[in-house]
Amino acid sequence: MENFDLETLAAQASGLVTTWGLRVIGALAVLIIGRMVARRVRSGVGALLGRRQVDPTLVPFISGLVYVMAMAFVLIAVLGLFGIPTASFVAVLGAAGLAVGLAMQGTLSNFAAGVMLLVFRPFRVGDLVETGGVVGGVVEIGIFATILNTRDNVRVVLPNSAVFGGVIHNYDGNETRRIDLVIGVSYDDDLGLAKRTILDTVSACEGVLADPAPVVAVHELADSSVNFVVRPWCETPGYWDVRWDVTERVKAALEAAGCSIPYPQHDVHLSGRQAA
Repeated sequence: MENFDLETLAAQASGLVTTWGLRVIGALAVLIIGRMVARRVRSGVGALLGRRQVDPTLVPFISGLVYVMAMAFVLIAVLGLFGIPTASFVAVLGAAGLAVGLAMQGTLSNFAAGVMLLVFRPFRVGDLVETGGVVGGVVEIGIFATILNTRDNVRVVLPNSAVFGGVIHNYDGNETRRIDLVIGVSYDDDLGLAKRTILDTVSACEGVLADPAPVVAVHELADSSVNFVVRPWCETPGYWDVRWDVTERVKAALEAAGCSIPYPQHDVHLSGRQAA
């Protein structure tokens, strides 16, 4: 009886070792090969994103996400080798993912907007932009937020959903910009002289482009002055220097030509009636 029990146990143990041993070896093989494949896929995705000149901030995140997803499929395959029902496991993962997605809806929308900003590139780091009610230079385009430095050096962090979902003004998006000025002269001044003086002065200013040519035209008969629109073009990096220089030189040239820039004024007419 004792010999029979030992032989039976030995046979059962041999069967278990054979069955589970093959499964363990197969699971290890799947795990090792799957990990190698996941790493290759991660490297391939990173190289592809690099060739497409995707922002370096986004490359490791996407490649890491692809690696995690690939390893999740590998683990599901390993569990299947041990006879564990993977359908219920996948359902649990799906339910958990849905719950996390609902809980992080705002965060995920910021992530999606960050991806769109990095892919479509409406602006780059260093550009002066106006977005979300803020004007500033772009410091960082992150996964969840965009960081700006305002012109008085205040750091502002904007959620990506607010940036991508609104209007974006990129002041550095083009190589050239137009300067828009309004210069007023007195009604008593010679308009032809004033126009020639402004045009000659603007054209001679350093940084003003010859093509497109500057535009000077009578724009408005205002309450206290005749207003000219002055619209020279310049290269974007020197916009403010050229604007300030043009404004200063035009004022000095008009005064030298005998034209005046009037103050706002009102005419008051007094009745000659005397009090009783």
